[in-house]
Amino acid sequence: MTTWRLIITAPAAGAWNMAVDEAIATLSARGDVPPTLRFYQWRPAAVSLGRHQPVEDMDLARVQERGWGLVRRPTGGRAILHIDELTYSIAGPAHEPRLQGPVLDVYNLISHGLLLGLRRLGVAAEKAPADQRAGRDVSPACFEVPSAYEISVGNQKLIGSAQRRAGGYVLQHGSLPLHGDITRLVEVMVFEDEAQREAFRAHLAQRATTLESALRRRASFWEAATALLDGLNSVLEVDFDEQSLTPAELSLARQIEAEKYGSDVWTRRVTHTAATAH
Repeated sequence: MTTWRLIITAPAAGAWNMAVDEAIATLSARGDVPPTLRFYQWRPAAVSLGRHQPVEDMDLARVQERGWGLVRRPTGGRAILHIDELTYSIAGPAHEPRLQGPVLDVYNLISHGLLLGLRRLGVAAEKAPADQRAGRDVSPACFEVPSAYEISVGNQKLIGSAQRRAGGYVLQHGSLPLHGDITRLVEVMVFEDEAQREAFRAHLAQRATTLESALRRRASFWEAATALLDGLNSVLEVDFDEQSLTPAELSLARQIEAEKYGSDVWTRRVTHTAATAH
């Protein structure tokens, strides 16, 4: 059976987390490291913007007041508040058989593994249908509506994911909120007035959920990671060998963090490209 690498990293700031994802993907495309599944958390909490999302969607003063970070992801989609969550990433060369083919086919395969893991944990989860797309008129919040193959419980989105292909690699990462108030992102979004903010908060509470709400009990990061690993192992049919980041990955991640994800030129750039579904 094919062996992939499993890496579980310590909680880190948003710029470092994004730089590590890109470093793993880049070196996997070169054949320097194997395809990798990574589980991680964010400290401090951070708002991540989609690759093409206007920074003006967020009230940056409110973000700073709360001590949250701000980072722009390499993948598309809309804003996520990374707090009290498990984040996964899968990175590997584009020629890896499980990562080959149309974007949605690979996305569906990974989603099926996540879904199986959640069901083994006891979550009555489902995948959104293939033809479901987020329209252009949705809000800047990622978790407002599921897109194709994203995972929901009832009509509430539970895992949001996005994929990028560049430089000979495939990178997919996604967010599983574990517990807490799923609407906290609303506190730092831009609205015309507070009445509009509160109305959207109520709307988002109906459209998104956490693992704790789905299970009716709290599951730890480690319990959730074990379940997702089990599901991905079954669906991808790979063995996972737990390792650490290599010196080359750490060095490249530091470079990428300094030049890209830790830079205001990247994070706060003005973009007029429509956001893709997340």
